[in-house]
Parts: sequence; C-alpha cells; structure tokens
Amino acid sequence: MEFVDYYKTLGLTKKATQKEIKAAYRKLARKYHPDLNPNNQEAENTFKQVSEAHEVLSDPEKRKKYDEFGKDWKHADEFKEAQRQQQQRQQQQTYGNAGGYSNQQEFSGDFSDFFESMFGDQGRSSQGRTRQNKFRGQDLNAHLELNLKDVYTTQKQTLTVNGKKIRLTFPAGIEDGQVIKINGHGAPGINGGPNGDLYITVSINNNTDFKRDGSHLYTTADVDLYTALLGGEVLIDTFDGKVKLKITPETQSGTKVKLKGKGFPVYKKENEFGDLIVTYNVKLPTNLSEKEKQLISELQNIRPHGNK
Repeated sequence: MEFVDYYKTLGLTKKATQKEIKAAYRKLARKYHPDLNPNNQEAENTFKQVSEAHEVLSDPEKRKKYDEFGKDWKHADEFKEAQRQQQQRQQQQTYGNAGGYSNQQEFSGDFSDFFESMFGDQGRSSQGRTRQNKFRGQDLNAHLELNLKDVYTTQKQTLTVNGKKIRLTFPAGIEDGQVIKINGHGAPGINGGPNGDLYITVSINNNTDFKRDGSHLYTTADVDLYTALLGGEVLIDTFDGKVKLKITPETQSGTKVKLKGKGFPVYKKENEFGDLIVTYNVKLPTNLSEKEKQLISELQNIRPHGNK
C-alpha cells in the first residue's frame, strides 16, 4: 500500500497547529470542491485526498497514531494488542522450558509485515477452525457549503454518498466549520466489520450586511444629523424583517443599542435567539445650501467651537 503523506497533502509540516490544519483544509477544499470543478476527475480526487488528510490530522488521537504508525495507523490498536499478546506468549514459553531454555521468537520487519503475520486474511483458531478478522470501514468526509440565510432556519439536505442518497437535517444556528458526524455511513467494513462514519464539514458564506459572532449579530444603522440631535425614529433591518427604533435626543455617533432576541438562532435550542447589536452612524449633511450654511454659522456663534 502506497504511503500517503497527509501533511504534504495539506502543504504543512508535522509541526502544524490545529488552527493551521483547519485553515489549510478549508482553503484547499474550496479550491478543489467538485461543485466548483464539474467533470474534473483530478480535482475530485484531490478533494478526496485533502478531506482524508484533514479527517486524520484534525483528530488528535488519530494524528498521534498516524505519526507513529504511518499508513498502518488504522490498525494501531490491533498492533499494540497483538504485540502484548506475543510478549505474553514469549514469557510463558521462556518460563515453561526447563534449564532456562528460551523458545522466544524475535519479530523483525515493518508494521505492515507484522500486521500480515498477525492479522492475515485467514488464521487458525485453537480448535483448528478458519477465521477472518473483522475490520471497521474507513471514515468518509464530505463538504457542504451553505449561505448564512440558509442556516437561520433548520435545513433539510439530500447528499449522495457511495451511490446512496442520505436525507439529513441541519439544525438552525449551525456554525461555520462545524463537523457533523453521521454514524455508519462511511465505507463498508471488512469481513463483516462495522461501517465507518461520515463526517460533514459545513462552510457558511456570509452574504449579508450582518456580522455573526455565535448567536449574536452586529449591524450598523445610519442616522441623519438632525434626528441624532433632536431625537426621532429610524427604520433598521434585522435578520427577519424591519423594526423601528426610537432615537433619543443628542445621540452620538458610535452609540450601541441591543435588541434582545433579534440575533441568530442558538444551535439545537428551539425558539432561543441571540441579540442584535446596532451601532449608530451619524451622517453629516452634504451639498449644503446657502441658507443652511447661514443657519449653521448662527448656531456656531451661539455655541462657539469647543464649548459643550
């Protein structure tokens, strides 16, 4: 089996942090995603390799096994257990032979040779019956892109994996980069072993004027100078419609107001929403008429510059 260097696949070194791994994966996944490269088999293969590398390196336990066992990392637990059992048998053989004679057998070779000798396609049980070892199927990865407006409500999506259509529900409020695990929808097991799992990484494109931070939203609302000075009302956009806000007299530019419950849905908490934070931006008038300039000059004389 050809060794695949997952670090090289993502353009990283073994010293890469989890943040760097995630960033590299998202960049490459978007570049080679099949939706953006229709009928491009090479891009599709690269996307699969990138997804596989991310699935292993983003999981600290899998990454540790990969760093230690290389291409045989999936069988690390079997290797350690078989090694322990072999050592036990060697100790029993050593102590069971008279005169201190040892019947130990040294094992040499790489991990693949060991797996072949210990976990070959067929082995003999103590009763002489032929048995086959069962192995869990490989985990699979998929990438799904959604718009921010899509995840404001619960979404139902149909994905095709291994030729089978899977209808999934994505709860409202799902986060960008969040990974959804679907049990048993990975590659089939070997010799009757359990199927692997399917991991779906969700990328969310924010094509709105709102900034999202978890379940909270942030936006800016323009207020004309006269309304800011004298007070009044302003109509602003929220994520699910418009609301009218009361502006108190002498409102300063940069003033923030919080609209409770007008933010984004809280993931997996029905009817619970974050807040919308609105920052007022006081707009100064332009293209002043001569009359306006005269009135402003009179105001300046009433309240000289620098006086509060």
